[in-house]
Amino acid sequence: MRKITLSALGIFAGILSIFSQEKTDSTTFKSKKLSLEEINIVSSYYHQDGNNSAITGGIGTEKLSDYANFINIKLNKYNKKELKHSIDLEIGIDHFTSASSDNVSPNTGTNASTSSVDAKDTRIYPAINWQVENEKKGTTFGTGLSVSSEFDYLSFGANFIYGKKFNQNNSEISGKVQVYIDQLKLVYPAELIPISAASSNGGHDDDDDKYISNFEEEEGKSEGNYPTRLRNSFSNSITFAQIINKNIQVAFTADAVYQNGYLGLPFHRVYFNDNSVAVENLPSNRFKLPLAVRGSFFIGDRFIIRSFYRFYYDTWNLKSNTFNLETPIKITPFVSVSPFYRFYQQNGIKYFAPYKIHSKNEQYFTSNYDLGKFISHFVGAGIRLAPPNGIFNLKHFNMIEVRYGYYLKNIGMKAQIVSLNLKFK
Repeated sequence: MRKITLSALGIFAGILSIFSQEKTDSTTFKSKKLSLEEINIVSSYYHQDGNNSAITGGIGTEKLSDYANFINIKLNKYNKKELKHSIDLEIGIDHFTSASSDNVSPNTGTNASTSSVDAKDTRIYPAINWQVENEKKGTTFGTGLSVSSEFDYLSFGANFIYGKKFNQNNSEISGKVQVYIDQLKLVYPAELIPISAASSNGGHDDDDDKYISNFEEEEGKSEGNYPTRLRNSFSNSITFAQIINKNIQVAFTADAVYQNGYLGLPFHRVYFNDNSVAVENLPSNRFKLPLAVRGSFFIGDRFIIRSFYRFYYDTWNLKSNTFNLETPIKITPFVSVSPFYRFYQQNGIKYFAPYKIHSKNEQYFTSNYDLGKFISHFVGAGIRLAPPNGIFNLKHFNMIEVRYGYYLKNIGMKAQIVSLNLKFK
């Protein structure tokens, strides 16, 4: 946690000079030049443990630690037509270590039931979003681009948003269309490379043969040239939000998500009831339909109740229910605490079975417990400080929030997360 805190404070020290001059009151002046609206910095540390790793066929350690840092910079300006242009610049960097992921590397040759030193990887994910708002007409539209990269995964994303306020701005309907094109390197378990490469997608091609050859010739020197597969995701989200009165706000959201391509992971083993082993095999198409409702209830000046419920269904026969409750409480006008609780339940997909339960005559199979049946609980609290003169009397250091959460699955997996959020405005 020390590493995360120091990195956040280091960034904080470096950007104080941005706010060295007084800003004009935005309620009386609309800047025609691109100006800084706010900066958000989030650092977090996440640690989990369990005994149902998909990499080792549904058994073995799930120990993982993740250090994450995320920066969001918001800029805006008004043009001659009084349209508000907003630009969001984001970049995230996650670094994780995973005990079970050591078995992914084809050069380890580690037995499937054991794990040696932790594997490490870093994910970098920048994004840019542009939005135009007509405050008089209550309309908004925008677009954005994103990239996410790590050792065996490269993703390109694009989105388009739209919105319309009406009923004296008490009602709003908005939507978001997203497209993700993902490229996965087929990094197989060491003992399954010839079988998996030759049988992937019903056959093998020149790239697969090259991969086998490289592995056989260069084992212990490099990881060779991996064949790749594509995964495409298309989603559309529609939200209707309504201010009922000064104390109650509600919103309803419907999502439709379609995925096609390689939807499994090549390093997830499945052990069959005859003691043989293979890489998980899942259908190449999946349609998801989440439906959600959220509400905010203001009780006096000190209490807020924020509730959320979501029902989820997909064509792999996964059904789930999520209920979330958060109750921010103002201790003083500038200090608040936010206890929260989330309950989650899912039934598991029809292609899931535990270690050595699948039979070889099944077409699709996985022992990934994230796709199995379980119930989880996530509980924690946050404390938020937002004094009128700024944190440490630094006017533009607007807010600091620390949150802690404890996560527990009824199948033995548990996790903890601590996060630090800094806002400059």
